[in-house]
Parts: sequence; C-alpha cells; structure tokens
Amino acid sequence: MKLPDRPRLLSVFTRYVWRKTVRQQQGREDKDTAKDWDTKSLEMEDDGKSLDSRACCSRRRILFFLLLFVCGLFFYVTDFSAVAPYWSPHWSLESNGSTPWPSPVAHKPVYLNLTVAQTAALNTHRPTKMADIRSSTTGTPYPSSETQQNPGGPAVPYVSPGPYLVEYPAQYHFIINEPVRCQDLRPFLVLMVPVAPNNRKHRDAIRRTWGGQTMVLDKAVALFFILGRQTGVQLEDQLLQESRDHRDLIQADFLDCYKNLTIKTMVMMEWLDAHCSGASYAMKIDSDMFLNVAKLVSMLTDAPRTAYLSGLVERAAGVLRQRSSKWFVPVQVYPRAAYPPYALGLGYVFSMDLPRKLVAASRHVKALYIEDVYVGMCMEHLGIPLTNPPQGGYFHVFPVMYSRCAYANLIATTLQEHDDLVTIWTDFERPGSKC
Repeated sequence: MKLPDRPRLLSVFTRYVWRKTVRQQQGREDKDTAKDWDTKSLEMEDDGKSLDSRACCSRRRILFFLLLFVCGLFFYVTDFSAVAPYWSPHWSLESNGSTPWPSPVAHKPVYLNLTVAQTAALNTHRPTKMADIRSSTTGTPYPSSETQQNPGGPAVPYVSPGPYLVEYPAQYHFIINEPVRCQDLRPFLVLMVPVAPNNRKHRDAIRRTWGGQTMVLDKAVALFFILGRQTGVQLEDQLLQESRDHRDLIQADFLDCYKNLTIKTMVMMEWLDAHCSGASYAMKIDSDMFLNVAKLVSMLTDAPRTAYLSGLVERAAGVLRQRSSKWFVPVQVYPRAAYPPYALGLGYVFSMDLPRKLVAASRHVKALYIEDVYVGMCMEHLGIPLTNPPQGGYFHVFPVMYSRCAYANLIATTLQEHDDLVTIWTDFERPGSKC
C-alpha cells in the first residue's frame, strides 16, 4: 500500500484546522448576537412594564379622587333627618321629636312638654326610676336628655339588644297621662288595653261595649288604653283631642310596634304602680277580645288579694326553634327547652301588688320580645306561681261561636274577624235569661 506523501498530509490537516477555527468563531458571534437580542428584548419588556405601572398608578389616583368627590357630594346633599327613621326606631323618634303639649290643667289630662330621649338615653338598660314616673303627676317637663343622661360625660353609644330582646328597663316617659284619674275613680278593677295609636276603631268599640261599664256587681271598674309612639304630627293631634274627650289614654315615648309589646306591658306595670296602686286588681286584655266583666268581677271576689296572676295558663310550653316561626327564639338567647308557666297575653288578671314586683324583677331578667312569656319569666324569678282559673273554659284563645249562653259562662274570648263587637254586646246585654 502506498502512503500519501508528507506535504499533502500537512496541507489537508491545515485546511481542516482552519475550517474548524472559522466555524467556532462564527458560533461565538451567533451566541453574542442572540444575547444582545435577549438583552434588548428584556429592556423593552421592562420599559413596557414601567409604562403600564405608571398608567395604572395614574388611574388609581384618578379613581381615588373621584371617590372622595362622590362621598363629599353625598354628605352635602343628603338630609339625614329624613332617612333616619329607616335606620333605627330610636332615630325615628329623634327625627320626629315631640310636639309641645298644652300646659296641664287641674282635673285634665297631663301633656308633658318633652323631647324624646336620645338613642343612648333610651337604651342604657338601667331600671326605670319610679320617682321619674311619679314626677309626671305635676306636669313638670322632664329635663333634656343631656341633663338626664350625661351630667359629666359624653353620651353612651347605642348598643342594640338584638332581634329577640327589647330595650327594657329604660327611661321611658309618659307623654299623655292621667295621673289622678285612678285616684278619682277608686276602682276595684282596672282594665288596661294595649292598642296601636292609629287603632281608633277598636278603642271606640270597647268604649261602647264592655269597656263602658263603670260599676259591675257594686264594684267600680276603670278603663285605660296604653299606647306607644308612631310617626305623624296629625296622628298626635288626633290622640290629644281623643284624650281630652275620653280621659282614658296613656301614651309613652317608645316606638309602638309588635316587637315592643314587652315594653308596652312593662310600661303599663310602671304606670299602674305609680298611679293606680289603690285598686285591688288589674287586667291586661287585648283590643280584639270579648270580655264578660260581670263574670270576671265575680271570680275576683274570691281571689287572693296578693301574689295573684291568672288567665289561660300555659305550662311547659316548648320553645319554638323554627326560624320561620313568628315566635322563634334561638338557643343563644334562651337555652332551656321549655318556658316557665305563663298566662297567654290575650288576657290575664293580677293583684295590684305585682306591678312593682314585676318591674323590680325586670332588672334581673333579660327582656324577651315575647311579652306574655317574659311576664312568666319575671314571675318565675320572683318565685310566685301562677293560678289557674277556678273553672276551665273561662279564657279562650280560639274564637267561641257566639250565643248568649256560651258567652255568659266565659270571661274572655277572641273574636272572628267578621264578628262585630258592638252587635254581639248589644244582644248579650239585652234583658232576659241568657241560658
């Protein structure tokens, strides 16, 4: 085999080395070029991000100043006194204020020249002072809420008791009062009827029927309606005139609504203790009821004079836990499975020593919004048992079909919606045997 000569080998080797060197140099240049392009791309991206960031910050500043402008415009044009009633019941009372009442005159209803207490003053949960209630007999205006509540400091902020409790005890005041009416009448029995301020129809029907009896079985009977506040100057003027005509309205400065029935009942107890403690008995009865006053007085002639509360007594009633129920109460508010004994709120009668005791007990028992249950809770706190009527069938929560004989043997019953109390009473009172 013939080997290539040395010069030829050297030439081939030289060309190979030169080509490889050239290729390596081109590879380095390509890499440098790629790096330059990558660097430029990153710089361009950074510049873009910087521009976007600056634009975003600018937009945020514009939105911030625009929001400040809108808020300022809202506070400038909004009349908060007009919208306050929709935010809080007590703000509603504040925004409407109190109409100045005429000066009190002897033997006429007392109309106090009051401003309704501020929200904080109405919701401090302090016991109502009986001295404050009795002072209304003179007709002297109460001091302003600032004088009452803030002798040396700022107002206490309002704290809502929640949807299942009410603001009681608290310093509610009587704005229409009959401080000496009970003393003048010296009744054996006082009928107290909670009613809405605008429900003039029921009040007139009661005055024409069972509430119009002033002497029953030789016992004096007095009638009063207990009311809260509702908005409207015209309604207040109508109530003032009604009070002048009949002298049987008692109105306090709490918001009159279904949830506040507990407040209405406890304010009624305060009034009875302050202005009617000389009576022997009182009965709380709803405005849609038929009441056989003679049967009631007959039962009371043999009833205890102290520590006595009777009606349709419910014992071991279970607490309703269904949220859809009108009387729903959560476990957090009342953990027990059953309520203590209580008399259904449609109508119950009590001895006149109890109002003061119940008001005192309310300082230790949270004010549940279910009025009749709350009275039962206070009775349990006092350790006073409820009394069943001497016979069953005296009190009816479901309407009893009218007949003279049936109504002659009961004390109180609810009425059907279509029943006319005046018509029933007229027939019931006509001469002749009822059975």
